[in-house]
Amino acid sequence: MVAAIALSVMILLLVAGFPLKVPLIVGALIVMWLEMPFLDPSDLIRQMISGVQPVVLSAVPMFILAADLMTRGRTAKTLLDLVSSFLGHLRGGLPITTAVSCTLFGAVSGSTQATVVAMGSPLRPRLLKAGYKDSFTLALIVNASDVALLIPPSIGMIVYGVVAQTSPAQLFIAGIGPGLLIVLMISVWCYAYTRWQGIAPQPRAAWSERGRALLRASPACGLPVVVIGGIYSGLFTPTEAASISVLYAAVLEFLVYRNLRLSDLFSVARSTGLITAVVFILVAAGQAFAYSISFAQIPQELIGPLIEFVGDNPQLALLVIALIYFVGCMFVDPIVVILIFTPILAPLVTATGLDPVLVGTIVVMQAAIGSATPPFGVDLFTAMAVFRRPYFDVIKGTPPFIMIMIIATVLVIAFPQIALFLRDLAFK
Repeated sequence: MVAAIALSVMILLLVAGFPLKVPLIVGALIVMWLEMPFLDPSDLIRQMISGVQPVVLSAVPMFILAADLMTRGRTAKTLLDLVSSFLGHLRGGLPITTAVSCTLFGAVSGSTQATVVAMGSPLRPRLLKAGYKDSFTLALIVNASDVALLIPPSIGMIVYGVVAQTSPAQLFIAGIGPGLLIVLMISVWCYAYTRWQGIAPQPRAAWSERGRALLRASPACGLPVVVIGGIYSGLFTPTEAASISVLYAAVLEFLVYRNLRLSDLFSVARSTGLITAVVFILVAAGQAFAYSISFAQIPQELIGPLIEFVGDNPQLALLVIALIYFVGCMFVDPIVVILIFTPILAPLVTATGLDPVLVGTIVVMQAAIGSATPPFGVDLFTAMAVFRRPYFDVIKGTPPFIMIMIIATVLVIAFPQIALFLRDLAFK
């Protein structure tokens, strides 16, 4: 009953348009007042402060800063030119270029919304000029950008690692396989769609042009190699990798590409500060909510019947977890869903003996799907703002891509080594 009251109030507050932090904090207060009136409300304040104290969270603003630097600079364009020169002439080469470029930029930025802006702005006019429908173009950009949640560095992976007390480094490595699988499946759909629509391929780039594009993009391509290689080899932690990514991005944009000036640093830092504040406030509010429901033992009450239903079948447990996060991310920001559901579902993960890294990968995959799924996927609204298109135009072409992501989730559940092979190779 307490959980139902708290959840109902939280949904009403969301529908009423309150910022996401308000329902989380109000939900925590309701649980505390109804179940634990003996507690001092200041306990929630202490929990909120402790929620943003883990050292690994310091990686979040640094990855955001690196993404801001590269979005405003030339990194995105050089990566796009590189992929286009090698893939643009293939059947479906332009949309495949879009998918691969979004993946590469996601691998250097870690942000889905930054990828929508950086890659969507130059690619959408090219796709429209080549004859692709706007509904397909918008859906492709939004869904391909969401792979950034899986390809390291990933803010979603960091948040899940903190909440679930799971190694962000292992989560980073585990996200590579599913991310590449999704890109491959999107590329196959792009090829089939292009043949179906009868759209002619682009002219083949000369090898000299490819060489120049490779030379210009080589410095940008070095960032994921440094980050992933450093974590893989144990040379530095994910937090240290984040600081190195900022240094690398600054060197790229200020010294190599020379597209930014020192005067640009203020606006970049201000943007990073605003986004970081939003993320950290949500993390703090989520910690207060998780503390209140855990202290009241609400997860154990809610998950008990679910554990009995799942039994000792780990794949069924993963399907249930994936479904819960998938539905949640359709309505609420994925970070908030991770903060709310992870402590609730922790007993199910423990009872079934699931690998927490595999669970984290599945969870972040659902966050990626939810970011582009109606009715409230966050990247849908980013696309509306960036491309100035109405809501129904943006969501019209999403069903095939959502189906691709769902199939990819089922494949990872059926064959966990898609996610765990590189992790086992690197850490065991």
